[in-house]
Amino acid sequence: MTTTAPPGDEKAPPELQAAREIRARASGENFRVASLLLGRETGGRLLAVYDYARLVDELGAAAPGDRLRLLDDAERELDRSFDGRATAPVFRALEPVIAACSLPRDPFARLIEANRRDQRRPELDTYAELIDYCRYSANPVGELVLYVFGVATPERIELSDSVCTGLQLVEHWQDVGEDARMGRVYLPAEDRERFGVTIRDLHDDHAGEPLRRLLELETDRAESLLRSGGPLVASLSGRARLAVAGYVGGGRANVAALRRARFDVLAAAPRAGRLLRGRHTLLALGGPA
Repeated sequence: MTTTAPPGDEKAPPELQAAREIRARASGENFRVASLLLGRETGGRLLAVYDYARLVDELGAAAPGDRLRLLDDAERELDRSFDGRATAPVFRALEPVIAACSLPRDPFARLIEANRRDQRRPELDTYAELIDYCRYSANPVGELVLYVFGVATPERIELSDSVCTGLQLVEHWQDVGEDARMGRVYLPAEDRERFGVTIRDLHDDHAGEPLRRLLELETDRAESLLRSGGPLVASLSGRARLAVAGYVGGGRANVAALRRARFDVLAAAPRAGRLLRGRHTLLALGGPA
C-alpha cells in the first residue's frame, strides 16, 4: 500500500518510509518491550516516539548514501508532523501523539542534530564534549517520555537528563568494539591519552589493561549520573514510576554487567540478563540501590 502525499506536498524519500522494518529490527529491545507493558494508549504513544528515535539513529548510522541529506529530509518531515502533513509512516504516527501530549519540537530536532554531529565529527576530544553530545543524543528521549506521561516539569527534566546521559554512556561503553568498527569513538581523546589507549586498541579481540582501567573510570561516571537522577523515580507514581524505574534499573544492571565482565567489552558486549534487570528495577522502585 502506498502513501499518498497531501496535495502540494512532496512525499518523503524512501529511506524515511521503512516503518515495518524499523519495528522488526527493534522488536526485542528494552524500550519496546517495556512500552508494551504500559497499556495500549500510553504504550502506543511511547512506541511512536521510540520508532522516530530509532529511524533517525538508523539514518545517521547505517543508511547508504548522503546521510546528512537524509537527516535534513527527516527534519523537513518532522516539521510536516507538527503541521499534520507528514507522509512517512513513522512521522504520521507521531502526529496524534504530538497533539494529544503537547509534545515540543525541540527534543525531536536534537535527536536529528546528534546524528549530524556523528557525521561531522566521529571522535570527541573531552568528557565535557561527550556530556554535551548526550544532551542531543539521549536526553530528548527522557524528556519526551515525561511529556507522554503528562508529568514533565523543569525539576523532573533535570533529573531525567542525568538518567538518560548515564544510560547513553553505559550503552557506549558496552558497544566500544562495535562503534569502533563503524568508525565511531565515544571515549574522549583526553581520557584515552591519560590511560595510554589508542584507536588501534579498540579493534583488538580483548580489552587490554589500559582500556579496562579507562572503562572503569567512565563506568563510574555513568553510575554516578544514574544515581543522581534516581530521585526521579520517587517523584512519580503509577505507570510513569514503573517505566522510569525500568530505565534506571536497566542502566544499573548493565553497569553491574560491565563490572562482572571486568570491562572486556571487545570480546563481547556485556549485557545484563532479565533477572538482573528485574532485581535492579525493584531496587529503583524502593529507593537508591
